[in-house]
Order: sequence, then C-alpha cells, then structure tokens
Amino acid sequence: LQDPDEDEPNIRVVLEHRFYKEKSKSVKQMCDKCSTIIWGLIQTWYTCTGCYYRCHSKCLPLVSRPCVRAKVSHQAEYQLSICPESGLDSQDYRCAECRAPVSLRGVPSEARQCDYTGLYYCSGCHWNDLAVVPALAIHNWDFQPRKVSRCSMRYLALMVSRPVLRLREINPLLFNYVEELVEIRKLRQDILLMKPYFITCKEAMEARLLLQLQDRQHFVENDEMYSLQDLIDIEAGRLSCSLTEIHTLFAKHIKLDCERCQAKGFVCELCKEGDVLFPFDSHTSVCTDCSAVFHRDCYYDNSTTCPKCARLSLRKQSLFQETGMEAE
Repeated sequence: LQDPDEDEPNIRVVLEHRFYKEKSKSVKQMCDKCSTIIWGLIQTWYTCTGCYYRCHSKCLPLVSRPCVRAKVSHQAEYQLSICPESGLDSQDYRCAECRAPVSLRGVPSEARQCDYTGLYYCSGCHWNDLAVVPALAIHNWDFQPRKVSRCSMRYLALMVSRPVLRLREINPLLFNYVEELVEIRKLRQDILLMKPYFITCKEAMEARLLLQLQDRQHFVENDEMYSLQDLIDIEAGRLSCSLTEIHTLFAKHIKLDCERCQAKGFVCELCKEGDVLFPFDSHTSVCTDCSAVFHRDCYYDNSTTCPKCARLSLRKQSLFQETGMEAE
C-alpha cells in the first residue's frame, strides 16, 4: 500500500485539474480513480481545488476525467432533456468516461446509467450517487434524487447555486401550477422596486441591508433568473419564509424607520386621500409611462388618464411653443 519514498511535489496539474498534496491522515476518503480507500497514514494523496477530485499519488497519471470546474467556467448550462438516452451501442459498449468495456449483463463490468446525461458508465466512474436532476425539476417539478455518475454529481454540485435558469423561457406554464413560484416572483419584483430606495439612502448603505441577499445576489439584479438551489428551496418551503422575512425588513426600513425613504413616497393624485403610497404596496398600481403610484381601484377607474403624464405632456407642449416663438 505504501507509496515510494520519493518526495512528491505539492502541486500537480493534470487535465486542467490543479492537484494539491493533502496533509490529512484521515482514512475516510475514497480515490475517485480506483474506487478504493485512501490510507492517509501511509499513502500520499491529492485533491483538486476546483472540483474536489481525490486520488492517490500513484493514480494521478491514470486520471481520465477533465476538471469539471473548467467546464463550469467555459459552459455554465444544464442538460435540460429528461434522460437523453442514446443507447449503449452508441458508446461502443464502453464507459462514457474511462472507455472501459461495459455490458448490461455485468460481464465484464456492469453498465450504470446516469439519469442526468443518459450515458452509461462503469462501476468505477458511477458510484450510484444521488442528485436532483434539473430537467425533471423544471419540466415535472420532480425533486426526487436520481442516480448520477461521479462526473455529473461534481458538475451539478458546482452549478447548483448558479442562476442560469430562465423559467419563463424554458417552461412558462410552470407558474400556472406552482403557487410558490408566483409568490416568490412577486417578492422578487417588490425587492427590485425597493432597491432604488436603498441605493440612495445613506442609512441603508451603512446598515448594508442589501447584503441580506448576498447568497442570492441575482435577486437584486432581476426577477427572471433562478438557480437550481432556488427551486429546491422553493419546493421545500424554505425560500418563501426567508424571502418574506427579508421583504418585511426592507419595507419596515422604507415605510417606518427612515424619514429620507418615507419622503420618496407617493400620494394618490386621483383621490388625493389615504396614506403615503409606495410602488411595492400590494394595493397600488404603477403608471407604466411615468412610474407614478396610485391606489389600484382609483387607477383602474381612471385608467385612461394619468395626472402626472398629463402634466408632463402639457409642460412639453409649452416648452415646444416657447422654443418655436424664440426661433421666430
């Protein structure tokens, strides 16, 4: 079991993997290449800092799987076809990764299918790891973990928090069947409406309120992109609770705690009654042209005319007339 006594380098680069020599003496690790235990007390072993591929020092020259981190950097997108199987014959009855001979009968080696790629792998490249398959989650709202290969498992683990899913384009009907998605979309839209208040508020910047969403930075950039982790948390009910708390905190700062933000509210110009309005209030409507805020009932009853738009139009006409008179 013991490796040669020669000094091993601390860093080794193989197929875009950046391997660092480990100092841990743990015996709980498994070699991703030979699928055997790494005896840390007497063996030298390495870990890739990008995809966490682990292997013995003696297995490094035999590594055939490129670093998954490099694939994520170059092509950050999911396979969105549900188990796109092409058949074992298209692989020439060989493992999709190491090209070892495989067969459905288990002779010479058992062929195991990856539910993410649809390809077949040998038992050394497919350890029956379980992971949520993005295609099933988006098309069927199915989050039951499926068996995937080691390569797919690493890729999905690195991609899980990346906001690369535009649900409105991939499966717009999903919003008709999943009420939680509609709720999350509304909360995200409200947060985007609150963002301009925080950017121009000194107190909010000092309190770093927007950092409440630092783990989901895309929530303060748009309301369309989702990560697979977002969908998993929505299905489990975790995201709705946490996002509602953040939404309440943001609204409290704008409407109660900060006088500067309160001063940026609106008064309904149609009825000129009621409290100060904000665009993220549930009972308001916003003019699509000038962004003025009104009571929803008032706006729909007088939807043909917006007072602010009318004023702006008159002002433009008067300026145009003045400019014409000066020219004459």
